[in-house]
Amino acid sequence: MKLAKLTESEQLVMKCVWMKDKHMSLPEIVSLANEHYSKEWKPQTVSTFLNHLVKKGFLNLYRDGRTFRYQPLIKEEEYSSFLLKSHIEFWNNNSIEAFAMSLCKKEVVSKEKRAVLKKLLDELED
Repeated sequence: MKLAKLTESEQLVMKCVWMKDKHMSLPEIVSLANEHYSKEWKPQTVSTFLNHLVKKGFLNLYRDGRTFRYQPLIKEEEYSSFLLKSHIEFWNNNSIEAFAMSLCKKEVVSKEKRAVLKKLLDELED
């Protein structure tokens, strides 16, 4: 299945769904989005985003007794990798070298974080 890019609001809703290790109901998602991301969304607003996510194939909606629940069909890591790959292809002309150079600029990543990154890369070679 080909992944689609999500709007910022859809991404935020998916982050809420991915935060929990259970299938979530609309009230749970609304509460988490409003608390964790300082939103003031109404259930109807979140329901609209959830419907888009179902249509895009990111979520499955099913009935659990009297409650409707949302089950993620795409893993967070899968979507994150998709976004990173898209970013490298578009902004860095599909050059991992250009991406790494832009990532490692002082303004983007601190010296300490670059050292951690270097260590991780060195460990990959073993």
